[in-house]
Amino acid sequence: MRAQDLDYALPEELIAQQPPAERDAGRLLVVDPSRGEIRHHRVRDLPLLLTPSLFVVNDTRVIAARLRGLCEDGGAVELLLVERLGTEDASERWLALGRPAKRLRPGCSFDMGSGRLEITVEGRRPSGELELRIRADEPVEDVIASVGEVPLPPYIRRAPVEGDRTRYQTVYAQEPGAVAAPTAGLHLSESLLDELTRAGHRIARITLHVGPGTFAPIRVEDLADHRMHDERFRVPEATVDAVAQARREHCRVVAVGTTVVRTLESTAEGAGHVRAGEGRTSLFIQPPHRFAVVDSLLTNFHLPRSSLLALVMAFGGVDLVRAAYVAAVEHRYRFFSYGDAMLLTGRAP
Repeated sequence: MRAQDLDYALPEELIAQQPPAERDAGRLLVVDPSRGEIRHHRVRDLPLLLTPSLFVVNDTRVIAARLRGLCEDGGAVELLLVERLGTEDASERWLALGRPAKRLRPGCSFDMGSGRLEITVEGRRPSGELELRIRADEPVEDVIASVGEVPLPPYIRRAPVEGDRTRYQTVYAQEPGAVAAPTAGLHLSESLLDELTRAGHRIARITLHVGPGTFAPIRVEDLADHRMHDERFRVPEATVDAVAQARREHCRVVAVGTTVVRTLESTAEGAGHVRAGEGRTSLFIQPPHRFAVVDSLLTNFHLPRSSLLALVMAFGGVDLVRAAYVAAVEHRYRFFSYGDAMLLTGRAP
């Protein structure tokens, strides 16, 4: 597959800059690969669109990962925390991205959050990521949560507001560690989750901490040459049991988002089962991937030339997904993180 196969025309005004008034108030484009059909619904219709199924969600929690402060020379610096590397006494070691590079040399120190965080650059990796040591008089995690900003995606062209701390987070977010939200889950309100349960659906959880690489475009022409960023995941025993039960009962396994797909497919074992445990995945799914676990996919609309769109095309078929995106543009669906959703009903279990 070529990177140009992931291109499509998108008017800029269709890129959602604000979340919908209510989480489950968005539109839902239903794509049925088995029939080649595209239908228009609302997210609130979801409980009745599938027979009783197992919905697997990603319970990662987005941290206030964007920090702004001043260097010793008074110059402004900006950091994006990526991953905690360890804790030592009253300090923590972190991996981060930062700018401007000339002010972020190993050995330099600076304050952030009106002096509440003391940060020292201890090294720079060949990939350009910084190794930091962060100290505070209070628990570092609490100070970061207080002084940091919500790391909104670059295509949201406004400053974050207080409401983003709630809306750029799923209602079931539990495990801190992501720098981007698993956006398909942003549509699921508490009431919609209750409706799913009343309709006979079950809910299971995995954790995959979404990294900044989720926004990285594919820069090679041949997708075989693309290398994915790796991300941390955890699959609990309860989810392994839930998937096994779904297989026994011939129920669909519905992945709520591409992060869930990558986690389940990375831990797939024979006969559509998964294994419990923690690890890292750099799985890049593109056509013609054979899906071992996931039967249906709830997802948002993704950027051109992105690994996420390649995954969706692998699941729904290149031509049908391309037609679905054309239909979404024609019908003025809202795109990307705060936008509308798509349900690919997929295969029968």
